[in-house]
Amino acid sequence: MKKILIPLILCLLAVKVNAQGGADPTQGQRVITTAVPFMLIAGDPRAAGMGDIGVATSPDAFSQQWNPAKFAFATSKQAVGVTYTPYLSKLVNDIFLGNLTYYNRLNERSAIGSSFRYFNTGEIELRQTADDPGRIVKPNELMFDVSYSLKLSDRFSMGVAGRYIRSDLKIPSEFSDDSNAASTFAVDIAGYYQSEEIAYDEFNGRWRAGFNISNIGPKLKYDELGQENSLPTNLALGGGFDFILDQYNTIGVTAAFNKLLVPTPSDSNEDGKINREDDYYNQNFFGGIFSSFGDAPGGFSEELKEITWALGAEYWYQDVFALRAGYFNESEEKGSRKFASFGAGFRYTSINIDVSYLFSTAKIQSPLEGTLRFGLTFNFGDSFVEN
Repeated sequence: MKKILIPLILCLLAVKVNAQGGADPTQGQRVITTAVPFMLIAGDPRAAGMGDIGVATSPDAFSQQWNPAKFAFATSKQAVGVTYTPYLSKLVNDIFLGNLTYYNRLNERSAIGSSFRYFNTGEIELRQTADDPGRIVKPNELMFDVSYSLKLSDRFSMGVAGRYIRSDLKIPSEFSDDSNAASTFAVDIAGYYQSEEIAYDEFNGRWRAGFNISNIGPKLKYDELGQENSLPTNLALGGGFDFILDQYNTIGVTAAFNKLLVPTPSDSNEDGKINREDDYYNQNFFGGIFSSFGDAPGGFSEELKEITWALGAEYWYQDVFALRAGYFNESEEKGSRKFASFGAGFRYTSINIDVSYLFSTAKIQSPLEGTLRFGLTFNFGDSFVEN
């Protein structure tokens, strides 16, 4: 992909700021935007196939993004997972998200995990004039994190994660290298509950629940923009139930709710533009987390619109073949992300293969519209069996 002029680069950044598909908040809508929105993209096809649900699903190799506390309940001792997600694939062919993750269940009660995510925005050609020979730049963003999870009881675990984030979306001034990439750090605090298998009249079942407060950390500051940008600090809550019909058939149903713990853009001047001079909008990240529950100009009704919800289901046959489906919904005034997704999985000995597909149900298409996401997992070591 080649872009000729710097203004087009700014358009690309605008697309990235609303990475999951949303309206421009400067046009009278209060869509919450953050730095590094690639961190909110579902990095694995299993969660993506269920409507971007992962906080309360059963553990897998990609739990690091959704809920690291789940690793303490993983059935394999170790696993390595890798995924590839094309982005804006209907327009270009060199923008993608890559994800590599690993976990190790140390013993019956604890586990560690780590992951690396890389978002490549492709090649961009910068020119000042039509006769300028141009210069190729390759903006990118990445993050690396580690986690530790511990069972506090036989049925409940908690996890913490530490994360380094780097965003290299700099626009060189007059094609010089005087601009720097922005970087910061963040932490996650998560919990996961998984009940024992319960016998009902017609089937057995298992309850699941989870929460994750992710990306808690200082804001990113891009030198060129001269302003700080909040991280996508997010509160995720979810619950689900596994219908264990017999030894061959299991259906898991899960619901999840998310809210960005980021201040709502202000239009205190009532001129249809964001007023970045408001005190609450420029407060530190810690204060912004608490104020995000009650700072929407429209009051409680607008706060409710900032909550997204999703429903997903997963069917397993003999723990070998899986089918998945999900639906994700966001208020039209807060981004209008509405999409359905489908997926499938295949497990052969120690290898898992997963794919998913998404299509939008709103007027605003997702950048992942019509994109196939692929994931591959390798499981190692002995298996853990929960009592």
